[in-house]
Order: sequence, then structure tokens, then C-alpha cells
Amino acid sequence: MKSSTETQKLVVVTGASAGMGASAARELARRGFHVLAGVRRDRDADALRATGVEPVMLDITESEQVAALAARVADDPRALHALVNNAGVQVNAPVEVLPLEEWRRVFDVNLFGHIAVTQALLPALLRAGGRVINISSIGGKYAMATYGAYAGAKFALEAVSDSLRREVSPLGVQVVVVEPGGIRTEFATRGIATANDLAARMTPEQHERYGGLVRANNALMASGTASGLTADAAARVVAKAVTVRRPRTRYTAGRDAALIMRLGPLLSDRALDRVLAANLRRHFPKEAAVRPAGAAPSRG
Repeated sequence: MKSSTETQKLVVVTGASAGMGASAARELARRGFHVLAGVRRDRDADALRATGVEPVMLDITESEQVAALAARVADDPRALHALVNNAGVQVNAPVEVLPLEEWRRVFDVNLFGHIAVTQALLPALLRAGGRVINISSIGGKYAMATYGAYAGAKFALEAVSDSLRREVSPLGVQVVVVEPGGIRTEFATRGIATANDLAARMTPEQHERYGGLVRANNALMASGTASGLTADAAARVVAKAVTVRRPRTRYTAGRDAALIMRLGPLLSDRALDRVLAANLRRHFPKEAAVRPAGAAPSRG
């Protein structure tokens, strides 16, 4: 339901070209906000443009585009109610295999880009008493095999969110983290394609060590995505974080995320290793070794 006050407020959503970001932009517009929706291509802008949704060209790793967004917000008489940091890339590969330039790209998009946008828009958020919604992941709490770069950036985003919350909550700005599990979007599909491309560049020795692991992880990712939350359902969690009067510091999105967040703290590192390895083992190709790389060997 729209309120007269919400129609006077802006929300910025980054990474709104498709998936959860696009759904969040539409859901927030439906609730009466004017949404500045960050996209990187004209065709995505054309598909997203609607009442209450204004696409803006935004690559969060490009300082000129971040500055243009900040200027657009500053020129608008409406208060900035929320920034939803949703842009991201998923890159999965063993630590040994992933080139350093890919590590840097993942951190640029999944961490430093969010910091850049947050820094640029914090003055407007401070004036309005708004809030920052950082889209993290269950990977921001628990890192599975091949998730080193992605989880590393998300772990860092969780830490930055905690630090930022403690800095700006006394100033009237709330900081909220949303931790999705599997979401039925193209995000994981693109991640699988990237993983396969990186696997194709492995040396024969690396392929012997990690080939089965990569294939098993891709199968697990596809399975989790197929049974995951819809983008629209995830967007409603984001909208709750944006609109509820007293938001929690963290929200999960999806049953798998809620389960892992409850189960994880109850297990030791070794016990959690065994749980994750057993879940992954079901997806290993028949010709590959049964024990996933990195899993603790059984002791007789």
C-alpha cells in the first residue's frame, strides 16, 4: 500500500538489471517509492523502466558513474530513504586456480564498489535519516569449497556492514544485511558458466586435483538454485528491510539460508566440514574420487 510520505522518498537499488535487483526495484516502486535502478545496458533499462522505476546507468566500479548517481540524488528534492547495495558477480574456483586479476575483480564488484556507492550517498542518507541495505549471502558467513573469492568478499561486506552500523546508527542511519540462500535467477547460471570457463584453463595437474570438485559444485549450485526462493519472494525480504520501522540488523532469505544460519553456530569447524562434504559428495561425477578436495579424510 502506498503512503503519501513514501511517494516523496527515493530508493537506490544497484544491480537492478535482472533477478533479485529488478524484482526489488519493482516491489519498492509498487510500495510507492521512486526507485533509481542501476543498470549497465540500454536494453536492461528499457525492460525495467516503469512507473516509479527510473533506470540509471551504473557500473559501481566506475567512479564517474557513481559520482553521476550521487549528483542525480543531490539534485532531487525527495529524501533518499534507502540504498540497496545489490550488484554482484559470482566466481567459483579453487584458491590455487583462480587468477589474481579475478580475485581483484570479484572484490571490486562485491565489496569496493558497494563501499564507493555508500560513501557517495551517505551525505544524503544522513540528511534523511535513511538506511543502507547490503545484500550479502550465506556465503558471507560460511565459505564452501571453490567459494574463496566470492565468500571472501561477502565476509568482508558483513564486517564493513557491522562497522558502518556502529558508526552511523548514532547519527540516525540504519544498516541492514540481507543474506539470501539459493535464488531462482540467472545469477547462479552465469556463475556456473564462469566456473566452467576457469576450469577449462586449469593445468592437467590442477584438473586432476579439482576437476571433480568443480563439477560437483556446479551440480550442487544448479540444484540449490532450482529449489530456491523466487526473485520476487527474495525482493519482499529486501522490501521489508527497507520499509519496516525498526529493522533487524540481519535478515535471511530462503529456508536454506535460515537453516544454515541456525545450524552453523552449533557445529565445530570439522563437523561443519563433514556436513558440507557429505552434501557435496552426492553430486560428484561417478568417475571422480568420492572424497571432495579439501574434505577431511576419514579415520578408521
